[in-house]
Amino acid sequence: MDQSDDTKGERVIGTGAGRALVAVYGLFALAAGARATVQILTRFDEAPLAYSLSAFAAAVYVLLTVALAMGRRTLALWALGIELAGVLVIGTASVIDAAAFPDETVWSVYGKGYLFIPLILPLVGLYWLLRRR
Repeated sequence: MDQSDDTKGERVIGTGAGRALVAVYGLFALAAGARATVQILTRFDEAPLAYSLSAFAAAVYVLLTVALAMGRRTLALWALGIELAGVLVIGTASVIDAAAFPDETVWSVYGKGYLFIPLILPLVGLYWLLRRR
């Protein structure tokens, strides 16, 4: 496969039904970013780990929104891997040691505060990207 085929193939990931994925990630980037910003600015000392992790999740969501919209398949796959690992690691840690998370992150208890969408979303994203190959 030459460079032009790869580029042309990558553009389709943010089109059609992929636009819904871009929109959902954009919404999560906005929600997680706004929540983390308010928490960090107003009460960072209460739960610095949780609020920093929420800010990190927001940054991953921004990266995914941009990668999907621009058709950057490889970047999107890496970001989806980071997101899924974050949800699984933070989700498990927050279940095992709830005291370490005095306030919820986006990924706490596998995204319970967001109706478990943070757990489902990377799986949908991976399916979309791998199916579109």
